[in-house]
Amino acid sequence: MLNVSNGNKSKALFYKKLTHIQLEQPWFVLSAENHYDFIISEDHAISHFYTFEADLSDSATFAIPDGAIDILFDCDQTNPSAKICGSTLQASSAHLKHKHRYFGVRFAAGVLPGFLTLAAAELVNQELNLFELSPENESLFFRIANNTKFLSQVSLFTQILNIKPHRKPSIITRNLIREIHETQGNLRIKKLEEHVGYTSRTLQRQFQNDMGMSPKAFSRIVRCQMAIHNISRLEELAFSELASNLGFSDQSHFQREFKKLVSTTPLNYQRRIKQRHYLERIRQNFLLDVFE
Repeated sequence: MLNVSNGNKSKALFYKKLTHIQLEQPWFVLSAENHYDFIISEDHAISHFYTFEADLSDSATFAIPDGAIDILFDCDQTNPSAKICGSTLQASSAHLKHKHRYFGVRFAAGVLPGFLTLAAAELVNQELNLFELSPENESLFFRIANNTKFLSQVSLFTQILNIKPHRKPSIITRNLIREIHETQGNLRIKKLEEHVGYTSRTLQRQFQNDMGMSPKAFSRIVRCQMAIHNISRLEELAFSELASNLGFSDQSHFQREFKKLVSTTPLNYQRRIKQRHYLERIRQNFLLDVFE
């Protein structure tokens, strides 16, 4: 395990690695009693595995839009449970329990677990009981939820993933996702038509089918994710400049959008992460340890 709080060199290396995680849930990190531990998956269909113990004594916890599917295990020893969570379209309560330890799997944008038969649109803004959706894996799910070791949970979940391949989005949607990220959520569909040879109607229909949301909705999510990423990591940051860089019409537009998707204003969020030492809460584990 790498404790990123030890030494500036370790911090710099860790923050560089962290920039590769584009799907963030900052309220989970801020609600962790001690640390939010994560493992970057070797499988590109998964953003990362994570675990934390929830401390809700200070404030409520929210899930923010990230365009991805999460599987979240409540590792309560007396009543373990698991749910699959589709991306929200605005900030919503995460329904965590005080002092419970959680183990989570965050998939890459647009990827659906192969053991589920639900369409993407059926998961957006939804939290569903995983045991009921995949009864054939129930015994293994219980083993994961009852396990107390993070790396062992990752190993067990990997067994399930190896049974049936992920359902990845079409090449059209993958290209759109890439372009939306590269333009920081400011993709113009008409401009993309010229490069890929498909009409905007085809692009939007295929994206909606694969993601359960429109390209415009996903672009809003990416801009939100870029905003929290920058606010969390840049010491000197002018919100007016950030708003302009992310393509908002003005700072007021940026603040309204941020509050809707993150549940607070950019300034209050900045104060919160500084008070709670946001980045120092995050620790990276390594998959290599699973096999030792």
